[in-house]
Amino acid sequence: MAIVTSHPPSSDEVRARGTIRMLDLFAGVGGLSEGFRQADPRYRAVKAVELEPRAAAGYALNHDTEVFVGSIQDWLASEPTPEVDLVIGGPPCQGFSALGARRIDDERNVLWRHYAEAVVRSTPQYFVLENVPQFHSSAQFAMFEDMTRPGAVLEDYAMRAHLVNAAEYGTAQIRRRVIVIGHRRDLVDPGFPEPQVDRTQWLTLRDVIKGFPMPGELPVDRAHVLPDGRILPGPYRSDELHVARTYSELSLRRFREIPYGGNRFDLPEDLKCAAWRKHTTGSGDVMGRLRWEQPSVTIRTEFNKPEKGRYLHPVHDRALSPHEGARIQGFPDYYQFVGPITQIVKQIGNAVPIPLGKRIGEHLAPFLATSAEVSTATHI
Repeated sequence: MAIVTSHPPSSDEVRARGTIRMLDLFAGVGGLSEGFRQADPRYRAVKAVELEPRAAAGYALNHDTEVFVGSIQDWLASEPTPEVDLVIGGPPCQGFSALGARRIDDERNVLWRHYAEAVVRSTPQYFVLENVPQFHSSAQFAMFEDMTRPGAVLEDYAMRAHLVNAAEYGTAQIRRRVIVIGHRRDLVDPGFPEPQVDRTQWLTLRDVIKGFPMPGELPVDRAHVLPDGRILPGPYRSDELHVARTYSELSLRRFREIPYGGNRFDLPEDLKCAAWRKHTTGSGDVMGRLRWEQPSVTIRTEFNKPEKGRYLHPVHDRALSPHEGARIQGFPDYYQFVGPITQIVKQIGNAVPIPLGKRIGEHLAPFLATSAEVSTATHI
């Protein structure tokens, strides 16, 4: 699979082809919008909503879109909701994640309610919601489904959940997610695209980051000013983010002891921390080294820290760089990010893989009438 390194189409090119108007909620740095844009340049987010200002700044740099910086609750209360053809977005998933403690009363669990309210207000033809697999089996998802029953707020819509692995859709990463696709009841259920490749054809780590040199230095002469006057590092193109953390000598000694495909269990006793010596079973991904011939494990929000998972480079004694993580997520090299490295790594890890979004966008495009087509039909 070729890595996208060219620039996106200009606004004039997009306008010339008609527009499929999107509303992007919980937009992050724009991974899902980028996937849809690569699928078909007619897709255009006319509004994006993102709470985290550094992610929102990155979104605004990469997409010709007005971004509301704040909570979805504040946006719904303060601004009119645009009518669109498609609503997309992924409410924060930490409340459902299998990692760490899961609390039923986690306030993040109910953000999908505001997503549903935005669907009602924006009257799209279709909507796409992305989340972790645990959402599908949660009480919250059951309540979401109930909202589509007769007399409920989403009664004009039907929806179906699809459990997917991003590796089957051209991503060099094993990342399992649930994708909910809703459609207006007077429209066709679009279903979901079939996996593009079987396990023997999955994109591997070698396909996307093989040949990268040792990391360099981050450009320091960058300053991005937010609308409120705050100054942030950046913007940085993805291919400027091939940088590494500074490791202690103890960490470097540990890295050198971990063989190809190995993990913390391969360390000699004197290099294991007390917790590892005490727990001789459990996760084998901690301090794990990746393999060239396999996809990456799921890229999360701290993928530049080997102690957080299987994030050691296959042969170098270091973790993945932000640029390598972005490549694994499918971001094109021209994509721009704003903020300190810790925040950029979070933005990359939180994103929907671009190849998965692209495949969904390609699948939905034939079902979606563009705004121009709807306008023409209305005046006949």
